Amino acid sequence: MALLQVENLVLNFSGLEVIKKLGFAVEKGSIASLIGPNGAGKTSVFNCLTGFYRPNSGTIIFDNSSIIGRKPHKITQAGMARTFQNLRLFKSMTVLENVMSGMHCRTSAGALGAVLQTKSQRREEEKIRQVSEECLDFVGLLAKKEVYAGNLPYGDQRRVEWARALATRPKLLLLDEPAAGLNNDEKKELINLILHIRDSLGVTIFLIEHDMGLVMKVSERITVIDYGKRIAEGTASEVQNNPKVIEAYLGSEDENEAL
Repeated sequence: MALLQVENLVLNFSGLEVIKKLGFAVEKGSIASLIGPNGAGKTSVFNCLTGFYRPNSGTIIFDNSSIIGRKPHKITQAGMARTFQNLRLFKSMTVLENVMSGMHCRTSAGALGAVLQTKSQRREEEKIRQVSEECLDFVGLLAKKEVYAGNLPYGDQRRVEWARALATRPKLLLLDEPAAGLNNDEKKELINLILHIRDSLGVTIFLIEHDMGLVMKVSERITVIDYGKRIAEGTASEVQNNPKVIEAYLGSEDENEAL
């Protein structure tokens, strides 16, 4: 059963068609990838899915409901979380505070409750802290919860971002180039973490990634786009053996080298 279904998606910028009648599905409980060269439109697709861009036409059905036109925070509330290619952490805040900030979409006490420190607000604050610590423990960073995010190594900062996304309790987690800037050991840890998130938490995962070794190791379904148009789709094996994909993306031995 498809958790996410995209059909005939079109996005134009100043008359330039960035996404061209794109369609794909992400099955519930799966790990899927969207690949393509720089400028292919991958991040634009993610921006349409998460409400940062409004497509010119097409449909996006998430968890059996259309999300076209919804605000980003409403899409997060519906169960879709996202990380970004470039880190977006509050570096002068602690690791725990960063993760807690991701749970604003699940809060209900409001500004008045925060000012008056009502009983319900205090209960909610404690629950937010508990969930955030659970997410940090899951990604292996609980011991560093009081460290300022900006003082962490790059790989750990990435983990903070994943923990913050998990704190929103997503059904679908979108990862935008999660391996960017990671060394080989960190990439291997990332593969294990992606599998752990899906297998232990039941979260469906959809990622953009240039590291073909990682993509081929974790993905059960891969969609390949070029200039905003789908050129191939299938399993890792099918995509690896697709002549168009081999020519456009996997021709380099460096790109095709497995981790």
